[in-house]
Amino acid sequence: MLKIDNSLLEEIGLGGLPEAEKNSFLRHVYETLEMRVGVRLADQMTNEQLDEFERYFEAKDDAGAFKWLETNFPNYKDIVQQEFDKLKAEVAQSAPQILAASQQAQAAPPAGSAAAQSEAAPVPPPMPARAPTPPPPVSPSPPPPQPFGSPPPAGSPLPPQPAWTPPPADPFQPQLPPFPPQQPPAGPSQQ
Repeated sequence: MLKIDNSLLEEIGLGGLPEAEKNSFLRHVYETLEMRVGVRLADQMTNEQLDEFERYFEAKDDAGAFKWLETNFPNYKDIVQQEFDKLKAEVAQSAPQILAASQQAQAAPPAGSAAAQSEAAPVPPPMPARAPTPPPPVSPSPPPPQPFGSPPPAGSPLPPQPAWTPPPADPFQPQLPPFPPQQPPAGPSQQ
């Protein structure tokens, strides 16, 4: 059974964190572990299995989701343990930096306080005045898309596109006269 609590923080060297940071860090560890395990399991699932498993989460049916995992991925607890061990090792390796950052944040006065303002970095002297430089030229934005065959907007750098025309006749196809004939056949008129 995994325990993500204060004893874990002690084990990985973060027992010295303030209480508020401990709770926040434990939540972060849990969420990270959940994400990593989810990615590993999802990589092994078919699309159908992903859809089926997702339905349990949408229904907020944790008991059903765990039962489904035990049935379809009997080794899922091994994956959880592997990812937990990796995460613990990563955090333990970074523990000195995490503690140092926490201590620095505690030692720094709150932003906006009088102490923070008096300990702020000195303000550099003003720079000598110089002539303003003109802003860089603005490149025109591309014109909005136009329907096919419509003329481009005035001033557009693109040449006008011709309207659609049928392709030329295929030289390998015999040219047949249009049907029906354009004029009635010549012959005696019947009146």
